[in-house]
Amino acid sequence: MKVPYFIPCITDQDKRTIMTALRSRWLTNGPMLEKFENNIRKFVGTKHAIGVGSATQSLHLSLRALDIGPGDEVIVPTFTFAATANAVIYCGAKPILTDVDSKTFNIDPISIKNKITKRTKAIIPVHYGGQSCDMDVITTISRKYGLSIVEDCAHALGSKFKNKHCGNIGNLGCFSFYPTKIITSGEGGMVTTNHPRLSKKIQLLRSQGMNILPHQRELKNKWRYDIIDLGYNYRLDEIRAGLGFSQSNRINYINKMRIKIAKKYNKLIKNINGISIPATKENRNHIYHLYTIKIEKDFHQGRNDLLKKLNIKQIGTSIQYYPLHLMSYYKKYFPQKISDFPISNRLKDQVLCLPIYVGMTDKQIEYVVNVLKSN
Repeated sequence: MKVPYFIPCITDQDKRTIMTALRSRWLTNGPMLEKFENNIRKFVGTKHAIGVGSATQSLHLSLRALDIGPGDEVIVPTFTFAATANAVIYCGAKPILTDVDSKTFNIDPISIKNKITKRTKAIIPVHYGGQSCDMDVITTISRKYGLSIVEDCAHALGSKFKNKHCGNIGNLGCFSFYPTKIITSGEGGMVTTNHPRLSKKIQLLRSQGMNILPHQRELKNKWRYDIIDLGYNYRLDEIRAGLGFSQSNRINYINKMRIKIAKKYNKLIKNINGISIPATKENRNHIYHLYTIKIEKDFHQGRNDLLKKLNIKQIGTSIQYYPLHLMSYYKKYFPQKISDFPISNRLKDQVLCLPIYVGMTDKQIEYVVNVLKSN
């Protein structure tokens, strides 16, 4: 049996919506993007949502909107994808890496406190795997030290902390619509915020800093525009927005299916000696963007040997993540003490992400678990 790590859930309705976008007059900055933005805004519960070309772009624009720049520091977990730290570097600022919690793999609040300096301007908590960070503690820290919060919600479309959606807790939330995420637009991202000034700044920056966009100029019968800030081409075109809009109508269904698969995994794996299933903290839901198991010392084989065995048995896996502080670029330009990251240093050799996607069958789940059990 073959079990891919992930298969995107693309429906006939998705295809029809893409064709509607192709037949429309505007292939960028048009009505499909507006529909997609409105759906995400309503779902997350914020006043504003701004579509962009990727989650990396959403992080970059969020930091730019907060006027993060040279000489500033931004606190980022080491146990994350490179984009979280890279967005800080794009602004000329310095990413300050922190350790994570040993059970949830979310940023450790104590580690945050230890890394704050006079140059610290913001915190980027990453909601790992589909479960919220401890946003009460992080918000308290941010208020005490006057720091902004940019939530990295790449894994967390539908995740909540105390019944409040991730992306509606900090100053800004940044979402990903990469093919493996909860919903996809192929490539794409979204910024959510309740702050009109930040929303306006991000809309300006995503389109080269133009004060009036082409379709607005036609509607207002104006040809003249001005460049009022250094912006970028970070737009989300109508074709990708169409796919994202169609998929956004199924967020709750998709998350429900992922949770169902995760519960099946939990039931079958929880009694396997030496494997820890994903931990769920109080006052938080888990939507299982990732189903990450942890291989303990008493398991009958090491993580890397297990990964090879699964690969031989045609089961797709992923390792998320290898800590940033151990990667060549960050070691060279932003070196930090390896001893500052005891948890992440261990997790890098323990974590293993199993297949999880809408359409995965019970037989496939059972096959994966049986291979885990086998010697």
